[in-house]
Amino acid sequence: MSVVGFDVGFLNCYVAVARAGGIETVANEYSDRCTPACVSFGPRNRSIGAAAKSQVVTNCKNTVQGFKRFHGRAFSDPYVHRLKNSLVYDIAQMPTGTTGIKVMYMEEEKVFSIEQVTAMLLTKLKETAEHALKKPVADCVVSVPCYYTDAERRSVVDAAQIAGLNCLRLMNETTAVALAYGIYKQDLPAPEEKARNVVFVDLGHSGYQTSVCAFNKGKVKVLSTACDPELGGKDFDEVLVRHFCEEFGKKYKIDVKTKPRALVRLYQECEKLKKLMSANSSDLPLNIECFMNDIDVTGKLNRGQFEEMCSDILARVEAPLQSLLENTKLKKEDIYAVEIVGGASRIPSVKERISKFFGKELNTTLNADEAVARGCALQCAILSPAFKVREFSITDIVSYPISLKWHSAAEEGLSDCEVFPMNHAAPFSKVLTFFRKEPFSLEAYYNNASGLPYPDPTIGQFLIQKVVPQASGESSKVKVKVRVNIHGIFSVSSASLVEVQKSDETEEPMETEQDNGKEEEVQPNTMQTDQDEQQSQGDGPKEAEEKTPRENEEMETTTEEGKGEKKSDQPPQAKKPKVKTKVLELPIENSPQWQLADDMLNLFVENEGKMIMQDKLEKERNDAKNNVEEYVYEMRDKLHGMLEKFVSESDRDALSLKLEDTENWLYEDGEDQPKQVYIDKLAELKKLGQPIQERYTEAEERPKAFEELGKQIQQYMKFVEAYKMKEEQYDHLDEADVNKVDKLASDAMIWMNSAMNQQSKQSLTVDPSIKVKDIQAKTRELFSTCNPVVTKPKPKPKVELPKEDTPAEQNGPVNGQDKPQEETADKGTTGGNPTSETTQNKPDMDLD
Repeated sequence: MSVVGFDVGFLNCYVAVARAGGIETVANEYSDRCTPACVSFGPRNRSIGAAAKSQVVTNCKNTVQGFKRFHGRAFSDPYVHRLKNSLVYDIAQMPTGTTGIKVMYMEEEKVFSIEQVTAMLLTKLKETAEHALKKPVADCVVSVPCYYTDAERRSVVDAAQIAGLNCLRLMNETTAVALAYGIYKQDLPAPEEKARNVVFVDLGHSGYQTSVCAFNKGKVKVLSTACDPELGGKDFDEVLVRHFCEEFGKKYKIDVKTKPRALVRLYQECEKLKKLMSANSSDLPLNIECFMNDIDVTGKLNRGQFEEMCSDILARVEAPLQSLLENTKLKKEDIYAVEIVGGASRIPSVKERISKFFGKELNTTLNADEAVARGCALQCAILSPAFKVREFSITDIVSYPISLKWHSAAEEGLSDCEVFPMNHAAPFSKVLTFFRKEPFSLEAYYNNASGLPYPDPTIGQFLIQKVVPQASGESSKVKVKVRVNIHGIFSVSSASLVEVQKSDETEEPMETEQDNGKEEEVQPNTMQTDQDEQQSQGDGPKEAEEKTPRENEEMETTTEEGKGEKKSDQPPQAKKPKVKTKVLELPIENSPQWQLADDMLNLFVENEGKMIMQDKLEKERNDAKNNVEEYVYEMRDKLHGMLEKFVSESDRDALSLKLEDTENWLYEDGEDQPKQVYIDKLAELKKLGQPIQERYTEAEERPKAFEELGKQIQQYMKFVEAYKMKEEQYDHLDEADVNKVDKLASDAMIWMNSAMNQQSKQSLTVDPSIKVKDIQAKTRELFSTCNPVVTKPKPKPKVELPKEDTPAEQNGPVNGQDKPQEETADKGTTGGNPTSETTQNKPDMDLD
């Protein structure tokens, strides 16, 4: 079972895997642990990761990056339209209304959904993990920003499914960092002690996330998160790009924004300059050759000027930190440590502001780039039975308050109720009880639209079907379970109809759900909220009970444990009919916002498989072409080098001409040919070049082969000589066998001398008269025939067994050993009592 964590970032991705030695961040085929979140589309295949990044300038219109921000967003979203003008590539509307990416692929215009493009990137990351683990990868944990809404999370889960991955959990990036920080800490306070509060600040390329987490031994609880989804390293890049666009416009009279390729190059150089300024406060140059219209441009900037230009961006750093403290009602003194991660957290002025806000030194104990991926891999290891991991429970939170609304039959209007308040523990389930006579629908939505980084607060519609009244005509009791799952996604997970049947038998009065003092006809919409299936980690039940509203016109709050208790103010009754209940599961029609339909998802999975196969075929075609090109250059060098002595002048001229023709063909008609054409072309060249190569190889290996044969012959001749000298070690051998060895060795010597003489008379430019394989065959033949004679072992001498006619020898100890004595004691003695030694070895023996 694979244990893999994927950090899918805006700009870069990281892959962490669990091995026997711990968590390791693995490198891609370029030996780089960082894989660019970039996909490039070509006329024959896709390039993903580093290969795509290299095409950002040359194939800018069909190379996409930064697509992470379009997950779960409608094309009509104002945020999408605001970004559209700054994109080099084109975006378009999908049939479902979501945002798609328009590119030229396989020489056709295609529109890919965001899920498809992210799946392509995940396919590449999956391949990197499989290469490192040397086995298939399916189970994984994928990171998402903690500010992602339900629609965005569903979109990422769909992307993982298209890539053939089983996403065990979508993990908030700040939670992943907290896990990577806390699981190795040995000095955390005990569970009953006061928790240690740590703030995590993650400033990445496109988002700013902060969280405060409470740590105890073996567990972490996220208390609150605060974010600015539109603040990141890219904003600092934008400032630099705008500055140099203005400067170059005045200095060189060029408009950079009219040329996408020039703009991409400027972005790349500004990003490099930003990183240099983080480490150096002096004036730094920016130089780009042949930037636009064959003009070389140059500029310079220092850190002081840069910070002044970014003052409005830097002012946004403190707001989320302030929100954190307000939400949790913590003081700055309550914070034990502040950990910073993320690429843009390296900017000195950012670090300075965060440090000043909390009044303490910042900690950088975690790897700023890889902490999220490592946290995801740790979570995957915890969820996987394949690894034994230290006990560590994680309690995450609901980032935005979730409410339900429904049509109220009593008031003929809409009723609503907040089911999961902000910062409620997750994953978590609640059971809601409705009294209805017919199917009804629930609409889930975020009730704090102003704090939502998303234009549409709707989560989805959930239709509870096949609801019928009871046999008596009264409203049926319907229990609906709502859940925020491990991915942070809201769903109506189940619904059941509770049928109540009264029997003639009687029993002692007992409180039931029908006896809660509410007549169904009067209040048909009465709803109860039960804390069911409380969160398995942390202190979910208690927290949920505290956070659920106690009084509401449309809702009563009870816990499961309190259902069977008697009401203290209810008068005692003599007897009541016994109540039987029957639970019937109801079908639910889920209509979440923007989630892919099953048929569309299956189509995307199929298309991804076809594209993977196309990429594979194209790679094989390119490899075949490269093999031809490599053979041309390699053989040309060898013909005037190591192979020069083994080829005649006429053959060399013919092969050189053929190689030159092939080279010209490769860069003209052979530029774009099917794989088989290149295979045939290589075979054609090898038909001429292989004999030359073989002559060289034979000449190199022949002396060694003759030497091996000569050693064998010498060995057997010495053996014959020793036998004739009547050496004792060979006196058991048969003379006929030795004579046979003598004859074979002599024949082999004659054969070898003849072959060597014949070969020495031949020119190196013709095929050898005797080949290495013939010499090796002769050596094997000589060995297989002679070796059994030479190594024949001497017969063993016959040893006479001693006569067993003396009883005393049997009874006495042999060489002081205990075993014969034990056997004697067991059998009984015929010539005397057992020795004292025997008696000690058998303490349980009975003696007369």
